[in-house]
Amino acid sequence: MALHQQTDSDRRLFTGYGEDYVDINGHRHRQAVVVMSGALRTDWGAVDFASLTAAHFDYFLELRPEVLLLGTGAKQQFARPELYRNLVTARIAVEFMDTPAACRTYNILAAEDRKVIAAVLL
Repeated sequence: MALHQQTDSDRRLFTGYGEDYVDINGHRHRQAVVVMSGALRTDWGAVDFASLTAAHFDYFLELRPEVLLLGTGAKQQFARPELYRNLVTARIAVEFMDTPAACRTYNILAAEDRKVIAAVLL
């Protein structure tokens, strides 16, 4: 599915998604990615939801978002609270949603200049 067209070349936005990919600023990615307004990262190391560990969540502590949107793939899933407890302690909101919803929500919050990160699994 295609989303709206990117207009600010410095901002990273989702421009499309499908069952096995996400497009960011028109570039297709077929692995887990971390997207924030000014950067795209592929070094997160997560492969799928079932293999997430506390270290995968601690990855976001140094990035200090206000909100972390975790796209859990085709269906919404929730991680055990002990996996992301350090984020909650650091006052970082964590939201779990299916990947298409995470893409759409990220674009809305990024357009509002919120300090948001989307970490999406395919």
